[in-house]
Formats: sequence, C-alpha cells, structure tokens
Amino acid sequence: MARYPFILHSHLLSLLLVLSLLPLALYAILRNQKALLSIRDQLLEYCTFFYSSFLKPHSEDDGLGQQAALESFYKVQANVYDATRKRLLCGREDMLALAAAQLKYQAQQGLWRKSKPIWVDIGGGTGYNIEAMHTYLDVPNFFSSVFLVDLSPSLCDVARKRFGRLGWDVKVVCEDARTFRIEDHLEKLTDAKPTPKSIVEYTSSSGDMIYRADMITMSYSLSMIPDYYNVVDSMVRLLAPSGIIGAVDFYVQSIVETTGRNYIGGSFNRHVNWLSRVFWRAWFDCDRVSLEGARRDYLEYRFGTKKILDRRNYLLGGIPYYIFLGCHCQSLPARTQELLETVDASCTESPPLGPGPGHDLLLALLPDPAIPIRTRSKAYQSAVVNLSSNLPLPSTFYQTHRARIHYDEHLKKHTQFNQDYLYAFTWEDPRVDQRLLQIKDSDTIICLTSAGDNLLDYLVTANPRRIHAVDLNPSQNHLLELKVAVFQALPYVDVWKMFGEGYHPDFRRLLLEKLSPHMSSQAFQFWVKHTRRFTSTSFYDYGGSGHTVKLIRWLSCLSGLGRAVKDLCNAKTRNEQREVWFRIRPMILSRPLHWALVGTEWFLWKTAGVPASQRQMIIRDSLDLPCPDMPKQDRLSDATGEAMWSYIVNTLDPVARETLLSEENYHYLLTLTGRYTRRCHPAYLAPKAHTKLSQPKSFSGLRIHTDELDEVIQRFTPATLTIAIIMDSMDWFDPNSTAAATQVRALNRALKLKGRVLLRSAGLKP
Repeated sequence: MARYPFILHSHLLSLLLVLSLLPLALYAILRNQKALLSIRDQLLEYCTFFYSSFLKPHSEDDGLGQQAALESFYKVQANVYDATRKRLLCGREDMLALAAAQLKYQAQQGLWRKSKPIWVDIGGGTGYNIEAMHTYLDVPNFFSSVFLVDLSPSLCDVARKRFGRLGWDVKVVCEDARTFRIEDHLEKLTDAKPTPKSIVEYTSSSGDMIYRADMITMSYSLSMIPDYYNVVDSMVRLLAPSGIIGAVDFYVQSIVETTGRNYIGGSFNRHVNWLSRVFWRAWFDCDRVSLEGARRDYLEYRFGTKKILDRRNYLLGGIPYYIFLGCHCQSLPARTQELLETVDASCTESPPLGPGPGHDLLLALLPDPAIPIRTRSKAYQSAVVNLSSNLPLPSTFYQTHRARIHYDEHLKKHTQFNQDYLYAFTWEDPRVDQRLLQIKDSDTIICLTSAGDNLLDYLVTANPRRIHAVDLNPSQNHLLELKVAVFQALPYVDVWKMFGEGYHPDFRRLLLEKLSPHMSSQAFQFWVKHTRRFTSTSFYDYGGSGHTVKLIRWLSCLSGLGRAVKDLCNAKTRNEQREVWFRIRPMILSRPLHWALVGTEWFLWKTAGVPASQRQMIIRDSLDLPCPDMPKQDRLSDATGEAMWSYIVNTLDPVARETLLSEENYHYLLTLTGRYTRRCHPAYLAPKAHTKLSQPKSFSGLRIHTDELDEVIQRFTPATLTIAIIMDSMDWFDPNSTAAATQVRALNRALKLKGRVLLRSAGLKP
C-alpha cells in the first residue's frame, strides 16, 4: 500500500510537466502553421491519388472509349496530378535536358538561323514538361510554337490554367494523337510563315501546306495509348527531317528480346529479371498502363536511336523506365552520290556513313565483286545487313559526330573487361613518340586508344590527317569519347577540373546538358552510370590504374610517410628529390608487399593492365640473367616475386634519379598524388591545347574502332597508313602462337613505303 502515494505523486509531477510544456507546444504549432498545413495538403493529395488509382471504380461511359477511360481515371485527381507524380515519373527532366542539348547544338550549327523550331508534346497532360523545359531553354522565345496534345479534358484544363499563369502562348489541344496535325491549328499560330525546316511536303492532295514538328516529346504516355502503332506512325509523319523525338516511359524487358538488334544504341542495364517483369506488369495493368516490350520496340524500329538510357526508380521499389532520344531513321542525304563515295571510301579507312533512304540505296551498298570483302569495314557490313532487313542503321550512324565505328557489345571479347577501363591515364610518353616518329600533318596513324592521352597530344602538336584509335575494351573508347566531347563543348576551366584535378561536382549536369550531343549512345550510357567518378574523390581513383593510386595513398597514410610523398612531388631539384626518395623507397619497394600482392597475376592485370603473357616474359628475362650464387633451377620457386620486384626497382629508381616529378614526369606525379599540377601535366591539358582542340573540325580526322588491332589493320587498303604506334600489344600474344607474325605481315601490307612502326615491350628480348 505504501507505493500508491508514490505513483500518485509521480502522476501529478507528469501532469504539471505537460501543463508547463503546453504553452511552448502551442507556440510551436502556431509558428509552424504553414508547415502543418503543407503536410495536411500533401496527405490529402496522396489520399486522392490512392483513391483514384486503387479504390475508385473506372468505367468507359457515354461510348467515348479511351477518352472516357482517361477521364474516369484522371478527373478526380487532375488538380493533384503534378504533386503526386514527381517521385513516380522519374527521368522526365533528364529526357528534356537531352532534347534541349540537341536543339542547342543544332542552333549553334545555324539550323534555326532563319526560323524557330516547333515543339509538339504528345500526351502532355498538365503541361509539366513544357514548364520544366524552361530550366534548359527559354521556351517562349526559343520556339515559334508549342503544342500540347492530350485526350483528357481534365488534364487539358489544368494545362490551360498553368500557361495562363505563366503568360505563355502554348496551344493546348484536346485531341487524339493519331489525328493531330499542326496545319489544323494554323489560325492559332502567331508565326504563320512556313519554313523549309518545318515543312516536308509543301502541299497535300488538297493543296494545303503541311507543317512538321522539329521536336516531339512523350512523357509516360506511350504506355497508356491502346493503338500505339498508329500513334508512332503518325509521329513519323509529323516529325521534320532534321527533327528529334524524346520519350520517357515505364518498361519491362528481358535481354533475350533484344538479342541481335544492333540498332538500339546499347542494352546496358536493359534486362529486367523475371520476377520484376511479372510484378510490374500486373501492378500497372490495374491502371491501364501497359508495359509490354512491343511499344518500346516499335518506337526504336521507326526512329533512329541517338541516345538511350535504362534506369530504375529505386525510391519506389526499382520501377524500370527508359529514356529515348531519336531522329528519322531514313533521312535522305543531300546528295546520294556523296553518300556512295563515302561508303566506297569506308573500305580503306572506315569514315562515317550517313543514314540513307533504305531500299533506294540497298543495291548500291551490296558488295562489289571487284573489291575483296575483307577490305570492307564492319560499319559498312552492318549497314548492309540492316538495310537489307528494312531496319534502322546502328545507333552510331545517327550521332552528331560519327567518329565511333559500330561494334557488337555482346561479343565475349568485349565483355571480358566487365564494363570498365583499365587505364584512366596513359603510361607511355608521347614526347618520345614525337621525337622518334616526327609526326606531320600529312600522316595517317593507327594507334592503341589506352586512355586517349597520347593521341590527343598528337593532335595538339602535329595535327595528323587521320588517326585511327583502336582498343578491344569498349570502356577505353568511352573514355576517349568523353575527352573529345569536353573539348568540343566545355571551356578550359571545366576541362581542367575534370582531367587535371580529377574532380568536378557538376559533372552530371554537364554530361546531360553539354556533352551528350557529342557522344555515342553507348559512351553516354557508361558515363551516366559512372558520374560519381568525377563527383566523389578523384577520377583517377577508378579503373584498373586507380587501384595503384589508392594503394600508394593507403601505404603513405599507414606508414606515416604522407608528408614525404608530398615533398617528393614538390621537390624543385633532382638532388632534393633523390634525398626524399630514399626515405619512401623502403615503403614502395617492400619485398614482402611485392611478393604478397604487387607481383601476383591478379594485381598486375587489374591495376597495371599487365596480362599473364607479359608477366611471364618478365619472369623469363629475370631467369635468363646471370646469377652465379644460385643456379637457374633453384631460382624457379622464387621467380615470380623476385622478377617483378627487380623489374619495378629497375623502373622506379631511374625515374627518381633522372626525372623531376614536379616539372617533367607527370605520369608518376599523378600516380603519387591522384592529380596533375599546373606546372606538370600532359600537353593536351594546356590552355593553348584547349584553344586548338576546341575548334569545330579538330577531331574530323579521328576514327574510333572497338576491335582487335589485327581486325582493323587487315581491312585497310594496302599502302594507306604512314605510322603504326602499337605500344606493347605484341607482349599480349602467346609466344607459341603465330599472332605476332600475322600482325607484322598485316602492318607491312597496310603501311606505305617508308612507313614507321613504333613498338614498345616490357621484355629484354621481345
């Protein structure tokens, strides 16, 4: 019984505490009344959305079919549509950014000098896309006319109120997309003068002018259109010859469905597993949203692919969605004869092909019996296959710059690299190449891409007529495309941030809004996935070579020699550098570290790109060196660790003695610090280099091949190359095979008389 007074006393204290805090609570509520009202409004909006989507019965009444179905679904939630779709409908802003970047590039090329473009937003709903586009373009001033087409009267009413509030002259048309024609609304146009870019056919059968749209967009509308075949066909007729189409929508597809399609611009992240396919189809079917793959397939079939992205909305359970940017797949060239000459020239140096009018050119593209098929480029062969099957050309043909030659990304020889590059920077010194080869502007060069640094140096210092960059790893060529794009689209300050410092916090925005028109679809997909490489620590921390950079950083921190490494990189004289080197040499050249890690086959391949055959070459050279204290047979058990340790010692000691890292040797400066400095960097990162490489035709002679070196060389017409820079590629061959001899014969056939070959090797007797 004694505890009851204690409990009563505790309750009284609690009551007094609550009463004392009540005024503070009331003050906080009154002060944050707006926040509470906002929360209440959001709850009401999502309750309305939930009721309309999952509880309200939908019906098709009054015999209006699809329009009645849309009204039944949207009428109740029209006013809360935008508020409840922001997190569900991902990718809309990215699609608009890509489309705006393409239009800006066309404007820079003078396409809109005499007229402004026309934009038609199919299934535009409440007009969110058009208002959101204002982030990237000045919508009222950039376009001559903007049309929003939607079949739902309720959503159209919201759109009219939106544009009334904004004061924009946007034509909201409540009409079936299959029957929409721009000329039917000419009386509403403020600029009624037709221009050649907006008109394909000057007169119809009735004598009326026919207008075309310069941009068509579709945002989560294709999946809700029952008769999507006719709608897509109508968009083909509606789009101007130089126009672009952008789409974003839900999808589910298996990778099996896209097998053999070389025109879809890459299938990176396209596959959706079986469980997700079944679940999301059933889920969206409840709201009459159809996710079958045929809708997207038909869009890609009727239009040429410029860019494609496959993404997931992980905030809401990983809903798959795609972003598509396309163009007409059968745009007539200005001169057919010019196209035929280009195709014929592709037999030797694989210049870019332009999309042709399909069957009209098929006979002209068929192989000429007088020309051996081996001299035809793979780009040429892929064009023949697609045209003969009435398919769009591969995506590389529809790009703004067609330097990238088409390749099959699904081949095992490409997938072995696990969709990543080995080299974030090039180890070979281009200054040596220039001194030995004396490159001139008349040269035609074939070289390995690596990280692209050296060929950029050749363009800066010598500007050769043609450079063929070859690499079997697609990601190495993706890196080269990025470096080319930054010079074509960005000022020097951004170029230095990205590849001088290895860090740019705004990289994703630049990729979408500035760089995308200058990249192939596959390269663009790769860098969208890897935007963090420029926004986290340093770009040079990634790829295979990034392991070496991070390892040195970790060893410096663990051993307490971080300051010594900085002193080494900042040394102003070689004597000062040598003194610091002897302080950190025991850490970097530790025998246990090399035997346990650095000398292993896995580490050498993943970090330095040293293949097993090259590693064995180094070991054989070590065993062949005279060692009177120990017979060769007794050294076999310890050969690997000792050989790799000796090789690295014989490499690094001369570097520390003979070259000044702070001013001369930017390769090792980058390895130790993870960035370049203004005093020490590759030639292509100098301000003068940017001035030269940012000129419009700086990269017109560049061709990027994703293939084996032999495959590319053997397709050249004899005596067309003047220089071959093959780095250490022959070290990769099996010494017991005839691959090296085959490559030598191919080079001899392709090179002109007095042509030069530069070969590097890690072996003493290559």
